[in-house]
Amino acid sequence: MTMSAEKTSGEDNTVFVGRKDLMSYVLAVVTQFNEGVDEVVIKARGRAISRAVDAAEISRQRFLPDVSVKDVRLGTEQIEGEKGPVRVSSMEITLGR
Repeated sequence: MTMSAEKTSGEDNTVFVGRKDLMSYVLAVVTQFNEGVDEVVIKARGRAISRAVDAAEISRQRFLPDVSVKDVRLGTEQIEGEKGPVRVSSMEITLGR
């Protein structure tokens, strides 16, 4: 599964963090809230976790002062790597008004 700032069907309020520029994800979060959504979930795996945390904090502190962190979920996902199954850390940050 490729992670990007694109919305997926059924998860309109979810931002998947991957390798794009940090501000792309901040813009995606701010846009979601400006469209009237009450909660946005930021999801990331592996090395993108720190970028997800940065996107959440920049969104909250610079652009959306009325938004707070509602929930943080940590987990491990098993994905298929080049040499078989690999376990990767995952994180979901729920922001809400």
